[in-house]
Amino acid sequence: MAKIDPRAVVSPQAELADDVEVGPFAVIGADVTIGAGTVIGPHAVVNGPASLGRDNRVFQFASLGDAPQDKKYRGEPTRLEVGDRNTFREYCTVNRGTVTGHGVTRVGSDNLLLAYTHVGHDCVLGDHIVLSNLVMLGGHVELGDWVIMSGYAGAHQFCKIGAHAFIGNNTAVTRDVPPYVLATGHPAEPRAVNSEGLKRRGFSEEQIRAIRNAYRVLYRSDLKLEEAVPRLAQMAQEHDVLRIFVDFIGRSTRSLVR
Repeated sequence: MAKIDPRAVVSPQAELADDVEVGPFAVIGADVTIGAGTVIGPHAVVNGPASLGRDNRVFQFASLGDAPQDKKYRGEPTRLEVGDRNTFREYCTVNRGTVTGHGVTRVGSDNLLLAYTHVGHDCVLGDHIVLSNLVMLGGHVELGDWVIMSGYAGAHQFCKIGAHAFIGNNTAVTRDVPPYVLATGHPAEPRAVNSEGLKRRGFSEEQIRAIRNAYRVLYRSDLKLEEAVPRLAQMAQEHDVLRIFVDFIGRSTRSLVR
């Protein structure tokens, strides 16, 4: 049987795995599915439609899956989908999607969302992401795998931040940040390659050198974007690690930080 504190409120329409723990005064709404090994802390709220995978940890006063903060929302049945082994710290808020967006907000696996972080409606988060305290994501933001955003950083709605990017503290992301890039400022500007993060994740010296060369083409060569892209595509044919760099540029909708 799930370990549900008698002071918690769990909807009969919720589905909890046998070993899920729910703390006192927590609220689990209808149409919520929670996977094995997940712990819902005291006073936390999970509203549906929402699904949480295995071994997630939701700390006290966090709110997951509630209605999107969108003036156009009229109560449509949108969703929140969360993977496995995520941690949501105190006062973290993650809203479900909207029908004018994806209809779903998605959070991958092995992510760490620290206190007071906010993930807006229709956001898509990959895996192994760290959002430090008070990071704010507007609606429709997309984060690639291994993104780190430092405290008080924010991303404007519809922005994309590529895999392995690092966003400095108090940074305002108003345009798309390519993979591997370290960005800071108001608004965010590219500063360097996130080489330290890449080393920690096992990238070889050759791979990091290729990424640095691509960064120089994009940001240090004085080439226009339409001139830089063909050269980057040619470099990606020789270095697989650059494929996501080139693909990201092709998917950018808010233009790149420059």
